[in-house]
Amino acid sequence: MTTAHRLTRGLVAAALLLPLALAGCGGDDSGSSGKTELTFFWWGGEARAKLTEQALELYKSKHPDVSFKTTWQANQGYFDKLATLTAGSDAPDIFQIDDNYLAEYATRNVTLDLTSYKDSSKIDVSKFPEGLWKYGVVDNKLAGVAMGENTQGLVFNKTKLEAAKQELPKTGMTWDQLIAWAQKAGTATKVPGTMDPSADYKAMWVWLRQNGKDLYHGNQLAFTKDDVQKWFELWKGARDAKATPTADVIHEGNETDITKQTVVTGKALTSWVWANQMPDIQKNTKDVLGVVAYPGDPSAQWARASMYLSVYRGSKHKDAAVDVINFLANDPEAAKILGTDRGLPSNLDNRTAVSATVTDPAMKASIALEDELVKKFGPAPSVPPKGHSTVKTELRKAAEAAQFGTATPAQAAEQFFNAAQAAVAG
Repeated sequence: MTTAHRLTRGLVAAALLLPLALAGCGGDDSGSSGKTELTFFWWGGEARAKLTEQALELYKSKHPDVSFKTTWQANQGYFDKLATLTAGSDAPDIFQIDDNYLAEYATRNVTLDLTSYKDSSKIDVSKFPEGLWKYGVVDNKLAGVAMGENTQGLVFNKTKLEAAKQELPKTGMTWDQLIAWAQKAGTATKVPGTMDPSADYKAMWVWLRQNGKDLYHGNQLAFTKDDVQKWFELWKGARDAKATPTADVIHEGNETDITKQTVVTGKALTSWVWANQMPDIQKNTKDVLGVVAYPGDPSAQWARASMYLSVYRGSKHKDAAVDVINFLANDPEAAKILGTDRGLPSNLDNRTAVSATVTDPAMKASIALEDELVKKFGPAPSVPPKGHSTVKTELRKAAEAAQFGTATPAQAAEQFFNAAQAAVAG
């Protein structure tokens, strides 16, 4: 059974169970003891677990009647587990989610609508960038609270470029200028100049917005087959000009694993990533890296929520769960503990304070890019709809067909467009 099938089955079951769960509760239920235990589930490594537990301990010190039962795991398999949990009696009161799945869970009424809590300031987003908190709205309901800000970043190998006396890429280069730069830099360094991002949905998404389109309008595609063909042709031209690695290397780099990124493996001078991945990418190479915005008008980029915290609609402790999320998002002491682990703090006051304490050069570079772009960000797009994960998979399949030459850009574009339409309609 595929992840998508498991997710759908779990969510449908959860939706069927919710009326029963809700019928048994009205507001928070702390029982006769007055104690409340909240379940909390997230993905991440040991470092995130340690920081999150410390922040929750701080909350407990201020709210001794609240305790936590926490569960965490690596990203792989997380959403399978979450789907299973939401289908049964062990659904977590609070869970971490990202924009790949937020709309899926929200439209199936798994997430609690937090709008009334925002309106009453029980969830305070007054210090958030407007576009950031709105990127948690699905069908006019606030489905998740952004726990960090992120945006697209083009990471490049500064060491190799400077050794070969090559110009570094800059924010604001056009796409054609970037490809020409990659061709020249690749010749000088004997390393292909840029990873081919034609299979990367976030790169295509920025390019579409720069061309007056978008990836989605609500639950509909906001581009045409011709747009996709132009996107694939742009990168066929780059491959033909040897500005990119060969198709087999591109295939390796299309993996989302940090260690597979071409700027880490040394098989290209750039990788197309999220800016907050800079520290982890830097840890995997001895060369010094830099980061700039994607090519073209940077206003096509937006303040993207790196991840959210949501409340399970069937929770018996909704108010308490909301209070914890508000605490984690806005309390200065909690922000100091959590740092930039989930992205730059959403609360701008906390962001300023946390940023001043950062010493990691890679994270400093990531913050500098965000600071540079924050005044240029365009409005946030709508959160990707149900089917987005399939759209991403289908884009990679079609792009790789074009990369390996088993399909023309036109054929690959038709393949992807038809599959994407079916994915969002399903």
